[in-house]
Amino acid sequence: MRSLPQLAGRLLREPLVQFLLLGAGLFFLYQVVSPAPETAPNRIVVDRAQVARLAQQFERTWLRPPTRAELSGLIDDRVTEEILYREALALGLEKNDLVIRRRLRQKMDFLNEDLGAQRRPTEAELQAYLDAHAEKFAAPARTSFNQVYLKHDRNPAVGRKRADEVRVQLSTGSIQPSEAGDATLLPRGLENASAREISRSFGEVFIAALEQVPVGSGWSGPIETEYGLHLVNVSARDPGGPLPLAEVRAAVEREWSAAQRAESKAKFYAELRKRYSVSIEIPDEKKAAVLKQ
Repeated sequence: MRSLPQLAGRLLREPLVQFLLLGAGLFFLYQVVSPAPETAPNRIVVDRAQVARLAQQFERTWLRPPTRAELSGLIDDRVTEEILYREALALGLEKNDLVIRRRLRQKMDFLNEDLGAQRRPTEAELQAYLDAHAEKFAAPARTSFNQVYLKHDRNPAVGRKRADEVRVQLSTGSIQPSEAGDATLLPRGLENASAREISRSFGEVFIAALEQVPVGSGWSGPIETEYGLHLVNVSARDPGGPLPLAEVRAAVEREWSAAQRAESKAKFYAELRKRYSVSIEIPDEKKAAVLKQ
């Protein structure tokens, strides 16, 4: 009597058995690699994962889980949205819609950013970027000064004469800055202020004139602005200049990353454009004139 292994070996050599085994293997392989059948166009499935996501979104907003009635309403709204979405696509409503076009363009940009996930820059790359854009990260010039405000006079000559008199009084010490001039909401001075900070209070004309006043030269002016006349005394000025990487690392890394994203985006678009033949028709001058009207 033949043993079980011998019998199995004989069966495996039978053509019919081999054919059946091959068919079973192909069927199993097809089930593994073939995609799942697509949902019918008129069938909507809200699976467990989607329901859980709706509940999580509700809880993040309201800081509590939804009730059964609320969850049912969320699901109904999700189904309504899907129905209207499919019907809109069937009607071609997405075509020639500027808002949808811009949104799809934005999603392509996001997709490109996800595909080109940012890596951390090396120390050498940050230093090279800082060296190439030193002016962008330089410390601004800063000025410390006091000012005495005098309002405009109907007669400009009279106003200037008064300003000269007050300047002399300030220079000789016969009057204190806090006692001189007219009432104003403008600050009496600023300490270690940048040009932007000074301009925010006094305007561009003032900062341009202030930069010409030497440090320690005493009371100068008047500087005329839209607000009135200003006598100024500059006590200190820091010219600013380049800063070491250690002091501006966060800003440099942020700008470096932005530059990398812009370069990646440009390359991404360039590769996509290679797939298209672009034809641009410029209207002639007569048609262009009509379009402008």
